[in-house]
Amino acid sequence: MAVFLTFLNHIRDIKDPEHPYSLEELKVITEDAIEVDDKQSYVRVTFTPTVEHCSMATVIGLCVRVKLMRSLPSRYKVDIRVAPGTHASEAAVNKQLNDKERVAAALENPNLVDMVDECLAPTYG
Repeated sequence: MAVFLTFLNHIRDIKDPEHPYSLEELKVITEDAIEVDDKQSYVRVTFTPTVEHCSMATVIGLCVRVKLMRSLPSRYKVDIRVAPGTHASEAAVNKQLNDKERVAAALENPNLVDMVDECLAPTYG
């Protein structure tokens, strides 16, 4: 349980790119949607976009991936997924978020990195 809470704490405060709320507040990320297998060094985060045609689904998933990449030991394999049936381009988004080369290319885009960093910036409220 402690391992699970550690993962939730890493991602619970990520801000939505379009709303002034965290992904947890918007129920994009919930406790139920995080699977951790510490022995196998595996984490899966399944998120639910706020709308079926959410244009920011890939950015949200990228934010979760980057936050976990920055927070976790490199031994962890991270799998980021859109919840089944919750996004019109579910397969394409899942493919993009879990392809190392596509993620690396996205993180070479300075505008995208700025957006991700803004979503990951701590809030003091």
